[in-house]
Amino acid sequence: MTALPETPSPTRDAIFASYEADADTGFRAHLGASQIGKSCERALWYDFRWTTQSRFPGRILRLFETGQLEEARLVRNLRRTGATVLEVDPETGRQWRVEAHGGHFGGSLDAVALGLIEAPKTWHVLEFKTHSAKSFRELVAKGVAEAKPQHWAQMQIYMHLTGLTRAMYLAVCKDTDDLHVERVRADGDAAERLLAKAGRVIHANRPPARISEDPTWFECRFCDHHDLCHGDAAAAVTCRSCLHSSAVEGGWHCARWDQALGDQEQRAACARHLFIPDLVPGEVVDAGDDHVVYRMRDGTTWVNDARTEAAAC
Repeated sequence: MTALPETPSPTRDAIFASYEADADTGFRAHLGASQIGKSCERALWYDFRWTTQSRFPGRILRLFETGQLEEARLVRNLRRTGATVLEVDPETGRQWRVEAHGGHFGGSLDAVALGLIEAPKTWHVLEFKTHSAKSFRELVAKGVAEAKPQHWAQMQIYMHLTGLTRAMYLAVCKDTDDLHVERVRADGDAAERLLAKAGRVIHANRPPARISEDPTWFECRFCDHHDLCHGDAAAAVTCRSCLHSSAVEGGWHCARWDQALGDQEQRAACARHLFIPDLVPGEVVDAGDDHVVYRMRDGTTWVNDARTEAAAC
């Protein structure tokens, strides 16, 4: 028997549309500890330089929210075992946060805990994640370091920058509600390598080499920056994609106007924006103070022109 087509639901569509309407660009002010485990430094550079806006359908955005909602439940679960769980720093009343590289790198901890059954006298970084059934099975079989290296790297940064020596990874299978609980030891050498990696990305004026020159390479195919990196997609116009901007201690600086750049200024950019040449799919054939001329891959000429009169950022 032929299956009947799914009946359209205006309510379902409206719910997902509301998530899409509320979604932002996905641009983070800093390079996140949750990202640093990515194997491709070029992708990290694109993240940090705000080159590609995130565009997720409403269903996926709602799925992200499900993961966030699970955190409070896991905190309650741990407290019922007798553990002391602190979601915020008692001294500040805000979420635990770590930073490095002049504030350009860092992240926020889900929580810290004392009194865990496995090691009741040791403070632990807590990291909460949700998984599909397939991902959960791989996690159980291989452990977090092999199955989810980005999550492992995130915990290493948190331990290193807080001075803690243990982390507990709590994973929820979204299909069965099963739990995987795994303790992770601090690896100072690995953390230092990750910090050095972050520094290279933050202070690079040009994108690092691709992880692969093959656009069909599996890590490239699923990358948010695939069309920019391997194709002819245009980068987002922000101060961070402009050749005049650079990351400095505590913020960003515009050489064109010789001034500091706030968050909103960075997102808006100004009329004198000029792309970092590596973000344009063409060859530079001429340039001046306020323009760059490119010969594009199809043989045409494009002028990135910022010679019009414009107010400062």
